[in-house]
Amino acid sequence: MSLEKPVSESKTPSSNQPRLSPEDQARVDRYLSISSNQTERKPFRPWLLMGVIWLVLMVLSGVSYWIAVEHGVI
Repeated sequence: MSLEKPVSESKTPSSNQPRLSPEDQARVDRYLSISSNQTERKPFRPWLLMGVIWLVLMVLSGVSYWIAVEHGVI
């Protein structure tokens, strides 16, 4: 007895079926065409994010170490 659903009963739409009705797609297109919804963004920079995370980690580690030294733990 298998508990898996057959592929034909899948809830995901196939690649040739649109996800939205034409009316809904027109409403989405109209919403996105408003200038307040078109924001230019800078490209994502993962190395900058990694650097900021590393910097915050080092500062918190330094503060933690300083507190341990002040309280005589180290």
